[in-house]
Amino acid sequence: MRVAVVAGPDAGHALPALALGERLRDSGEEVVFFTGERWFDLARRRGVPVRELVGLDLAPGEQDLDAGRRIHERAARMAALLAPLVADFAPDLVVSDVLTAGGALAAELLGLPWAELSPHPLYLPSKGLPPIGSGLVPGHGVRGRLRDAALRALSARSVRRGLAQRRAAREGIGLPPEGGKPAARLVAALPALEVPRPDWPAEAVLVGPVLAEVSEEELEIPPGEAPLVVLAPSTAAQAVPGLCEAALEALDPAVLGREVRLAVSTFRWSGPPLPAWATAGIGRQDLLFGQAAVVICGGGHGVLAKAFMAGVPAVVVPGGGDQWEVAKRAERLGCAKTIRPLEAAALRDAVVELMDGPSFRAAARRAGDSVRLATDPVAVCRKAAACA
Repeated sequence: MRVAVVAGPDAGHALPALALGERLRDSGEEVVFFTGERWFDLARRRGVPVRELVGLDLAPGEQDLDAGRRIHERAARMAALLAPLVADFAPDLVVSDVLTAGGALAAELLGLPWAELSPHPLYLPSKGLPPIGSGLVPGHGVRGRLRDAALRALSARSVRRGLAQRRAAREGIGLPPEGGKPAARLVAALPALEVPRPDWPAEAVLVGPVLAEVSEEELEIPPGEAPLVVLAPSTAAQAVPGLCEAALEALDPAVLGREVRLAVSTFRWSGPPLPAWATAGIGRQDLLFGQAAVVICGGGHGVLAKAFMAGVPAVVVPGGGDQWEVAKRAERLGCAKTIRPLEAAALRDAVVELMDGPSFRAAARRAGDSVRLATDPVAVCRKAAACA
């Protein structure tokens, strides 16, 4: 089987797509990864053939303000450019990241089956859930159901606008306005972070986290026996600013009331000078989290999945997008504490609570162990290619 994997350059989406490419290759499939140049060297080091994802740059006069236009109109323009490159590879299946709809549209232009990769819980609207992004637990009883119905009605206008933009974009490149259903949706989330819904799509399959490491090196942590706290600042554009500075203030021994060691897992450190009990840099997060007592992060699914699979609870300072939703789901499982707004005192209190409460670590371990319920994504891709 030949598979073209398509994902934009955002780390939270490109890295899971690369990891899926590796798993397909290791299973004997032939893979090409279309993405931004930022990840070319990493893909080559991992032995995954990589090609440029054309059309990422804004067209003259084009703005990047409206999410619907960004996802649909730009995706249509990208699809027209990408289709000939995909055709040259002649894949049996295209796997397109959920935010990189150009890959899916290119597959449709070529008459190829395609699958959608969602590196987080399923965020399609549901008649049984409050609007995704609210972070609310599904309502119970008559009042709860009425609340959720009212909230869904308030968000319906945005949904309709997005669907209209999608139809217009499809017609603009010669596709029928309706359609575009994938042969499979690979929901690459921890099963524990998924919420039951009455209208789970038949094509959606929980395949568990598909995780990648950007480095093979181990980050050197400060010496000593004090508990290790790992800070993994969000790479998303909507991340809360000031998290690194607040963490340094909150974890100062004079403020925290005890000694800890801090390791900041980041591509580059641009904060203030670090004290002797802290370090920063790139290193294998799986090894780092395995030594941690607490993880502080912005709520991206990938970081939380790594933390929980290592049995480590998290203090989450969520920004925009899906981070609030994931953070609140993790909090309800008992393996995370959510902070909003960001305050050093609140961060300090949450770190102490998680370090001193064994129930949080036990809950994190249970959430991580739910990966055993996931389905092999390679098997899902093979079935999608065979059945289309």
